Amino acid sequence: MADTTKTATLTIDGQAFELPIHSPTAGPDVIDIRKLYGQAGVFTYDPGFTSTASCDSTITFIDGDKGELLHRGYPIDQLASKSHYLEVCFLLLYGYLPAADELEKFENLVTRHTMIHEQMHYFFRGFRRDAHPMATMVGVVGAMSAFYHDSTDINDEHQREVASIRLIAKMPTIAAMAYKYHIGQPFVYPRNDLDYASNFLHMCFAVPAEEYQVNPILARAMDRIFTLHADHEQNASTSTVRLASSSGANPFACIAAGIACLWGPAHGGANQACLEMLREIGTVDRIPEYIARAKDKNDPFRLMGFGHRVYKNFDPRAKVMKESADEVLALLGIENNPTLQVAKELERIALEDPYFVEKKLYPNVDFYSGIILDAMGFPTSMFTPIFALARTVGWISQWKEQLADPQLKIGRPRQLYLGEASRDYVDIEKR
Repeated sequence: MADTTKTATLTIDGQAFELPIHSPTAGPDVIDIRKLYGQAGVFTYDPGFTSTASCDSTITFIDGDKGELLHRGYPIDQLASKSHYLEVCFLLLYGYLPAADELEKFENLVTRHTMIHEQMHYFFRGFRRDAHPMATMVGVVGAMSAFYHDSTDINDEHQREVASIRLIAKMPTIAAMAYKYHIGQPFVYPRNDLDYASNFLHMCFAVPAEEYQVNPILARAMDRIFTLHADHEQNASTSTVRLASSSGANPFACIAAGIACLWGPAHGGANQACLEMLREIGTVDRIPEYIARAKDKNDPFRLMGFGHRVYKNFDPRAKVMKESADEVLALLGIENNPTLQVAKELERIALEDPYFVEKKLYPNVDFYSGIILDAMGFPTSMFTPIFALARTVGWISQWKEQLADPQLKIGRPRQLYLGEASRDYVDIEKR
C-alpha cells in the first residue's frame, strides 16, 4: 500500500480541505481526490487524463524522462535481450520470473490452447474478403464469448485463469487467420512443435502446397516485437480494457474493446504511419528534401517514427529492436528494396544531425518494428493486428489485477458541462 503520511491542502472560497498524498514505489506523488466531490462539491478537470491516476498497479512503470520501462521491476531492455515473450507473459500475469519447470508447464499450457473452435472458421467467412484484419479481429475476439462459455464468469478465479490462457494462446491463431482470409489463402493450423513466434510466422506464411521452414533470426525478431509491445502502463487501449472490465463485462468483450481502441492511428498505427512515410520519401536521394521539410515549422510534414510522446530522451525499447532490425536486414538484404534503403539512411542522419539530436528525435520502437515487419513480408494492414496480439497479455494482466482490487468501481468520468442551462420545452407551433 502506498505511503499516505503526507497531505495537500486545497482552499476553496476560504475553506480548506485536506487531501491525502500517496507516495508510490517509483514516480511522482499522487494527490488522492476520491472524496473531494463529497466534501467540497467540486471535481477536477483533466482532458485526456494526463494528470490523473485512474488506478494503482504493480505491473508496469514508465519514467519518460529517464527513458525507463519496467515490467514488475525488470528493465525492458534486459527482458528483451535475455528473456522471451512467453516468459514475459508469465512475469506480467503472475508477478515473478518463473523457475524452469514453471516456465515449461506454462509454455505447454499455452501451446495446447492455440487451436480455436472449428465453428469459428465459419465466422471468418462472414466478413468481406477486403475487410481490414483489425475489423476481423475485433469481431472474432468479441465472439469468443459465444464459443467458450466456461470461461466468462469473472467472479470465478479458475475461469479468469482459463480465459487468460486462451486469449494469449489463440490470439496468434486469430491474427494469422485474419491475415490469410484477407489475402485469400487457406487457413494454416497451429503446430505444437513450434515456439510461440515461429508458430505465428508459420501460420501466416506457410501454404499447403509446400514445406515452410521458419528462419530462427526472423522468429527471434518476431518474439522481440511481441516482448517489446507486451504492456505499456495505462495507455488508451489498456484504460479502455479496464473501463470495459469495470462494468463486469466478460474478458473476451473487454479485450475486443482494447483491440478496437488500438486500431486508432494515434495509438496502434504508429509503425504503419512510419512505413508509409518511408514509402512517400521513396528513394535515398529525396531524403534531404524531406529533412528540410521536417525542419520547416510552416510545413505540415512530420517525421514519423522519431521521438516519443512518453520517452523524452530515448525509447528504451528501440536499442534492442534496432539489433533485430539489423539482423533481419542483414539476412534478407536491402539492395533491391528502396524503402529499407531510405530507412537505413534516415536512421543514420537522425543519429548524427545536430537538429535531430537537439530535438531528441531519435528512432523509436515503431521505426524499427515497421522496418522489420515490412522486410518479413507483412503488409501494413497487419502491423496493428500484430501489435494487438502482443499487447493482449498486458491487457489481460491489467484486467486480472483490476478484478482482484477490492476498491473496484464502475468507471464513471465526470465532465465540465458547457451546454444550455435548464429551459422549458416549447411547443412546435410556437417555435
